[in-house]
Amino acid sequence: MSEKTVSEAVNYRRSVRVYDPEKPIDTSIVKKCLEQASLAPTSSNMQLWEFYHITDKEIIKKMAPLCFNQNAAKTAQQLVVFVTRKDLWRKRAKANLAFMDTVFGKNNPKSEQRSREKVARNYYGKLIPFTYFDFLGIFGWLKYILFSIVGIFRPIYREVRNSDMRIVAHKTCGLAAQTFMLSMAAEGYDTCPMEGSDTWRVKRLLGLPFGVEVNMIVSCGIRKPEGVYGERFRIPFEEVYREI
Repeated sequence: MSEKTVSEAVNYRRSVRVYDPEKPIDTSIVKKCLEQASLAPTSSNMQLWEFYHITDKEIIKKMAPLCFNQNAAKTAQQLVVFVTRKDLWRKRAKANLAFMDTVFGKNNPKSEQRSREKVARNYYGKLIPFTYFDFLGIFGWLKYILFSIVGIFRPIYREVRNSDMRIVAHKTCGLAAQTFMLSMAAEGYDTCPMEGSDTWRVKRLLGLPFGVEVNMIVSCGIRKPEGVYGERFRIPFEEVYREI
């Protein structure tokens, strides 16, 4: 089976609710698609996500009721749980700083650092901690008030509260999930993103850390004809497109 082009994959992808039990999918191909998902755009390259690839049939069977017994979960060959890890912002910032060492060299005196290096190290060493750090929401509101005052006089980034950074993490995780689904479509595999689940019980079943938030659960398999519930409907493009 030849891989599809991007346009072909976009048009092929549908939210499939019923998978063929007689057509298993290759775990290594799903893993490859997840590797491609990890190349999705991510805010500040923080990569505050994790992908839990479930191939164990018993776990999938236990997951189905937690997804409210949706057909997409009950008939899935495999599942992927996309989660956000905003709690790992310190670790991810340090990883970016370590990457700076490989790019620019380690322990360069500030007087010898190029402007790009200074900006990058200040960004991950100072700005990211300032943006992500919070304590019971108090510091976030102080930052919000401060930035709002500065914003009266010049353009400034305003999404600095804990709830704002949570949204940022979920947005970028959603980009990874979409990249995964398109990669799967390019392989001729089918998926269905499921938001409907008991996320607390999912975390407990999988033994996920406290700081994890479930972004979405994506079921995987090969579609049965009845697995696509009708023709694709979209609002006319002219109603959602605006050229300025």
